[in-house]
Amino acid sequence: MSAADSVDINKGAPEAMIRVEGLIKRHGTLEVLKGISLDVVKGEVAAIIGPSGGGKSTFLRCVNGLELFQGGRVRVGEFELNAETHPRRDARHLEAIRRTVGFVFQQFNLFPHLTVLENCTIAPVQVLKESVESATHRAKEILVRVGLEAKQNVYPRDLSGGQQQRVAIARTLAMKPQAILFDEPTSALDPVMANEVLAVMGDLGRQGQTMIVVTHSMSFAKNVATHVHVFSGGYDVEHGTPDSVFGSPQHATTRSFLAETQA
Repeated sequence: MSAADSVDINKGAPEAMIRVEGLIKRHGTLEVLKGISLDVVKGEVAAIIGPSGGGKSTFLRCVNGLELFQGGRVRVGEFELNAETHPRRDARHLEAIRRTVGFVFQQFNLFPHLTVLENCTIAPVQVLKESVESATHRAKEILVRVGLEAKQNVYPRDLSGGQQQRVAIARTLAMKPQAILFDEPTSALDPVMANEVLAVMGDLGRQGQTMIVVTHSMSFAKNVATHVHVFSGGYDVEHGTPDSVFGSPQHATTRSFLAETQA
């Protein structure tokens, strides 16, 4: 496979909130990302699907600076990352990017000694320097959005996995990010709990929240995403609307992957 095999439909796209150009990421001699370019505009829900090992999670971690990269550049709003970005020298720059783009991980990473409400207010108070009153008011509103208003005084140990992941989403929203990155957020959940989380994410997408979602849920990619990207072997081999990618896939990898997921 070569870069020439990619199907490019981004030309002429509107100004992007997130713009990735020629992203190259290596782990030693292994090239994980091979020059990926991708735009996400405000209000877009970009779903990234594809075979395991295609670089999907690595891509997300590069977008908000959790992993550095060896080539290309990433622009998030007014901030830019490139191959020269240094974790210590550019620490404040990286912090600003991570406030601009939230990240929801596969694991929930909640503070076990804090209640649901406290998990959602600690960062706005300590990082954004909001008042406790303001942060608490907004956190309660967000917990209503994710269906957990009745759980605000509960500790994570007393929640189901799906509820914990919804708290993780609420905690991310509390930081007022311009966009949110989701790294297979339902992979650790059973189907019922996964559907709870996907329903919340679907609501966020319909409300105009900008998101990039690495997912194994083809129904989410079909029904919620505005654009679908197929990653394989370190390339974005095909991307387009859900109707075009699922209804008329152009790349052999896409056709094979979709056939396997629908088998």
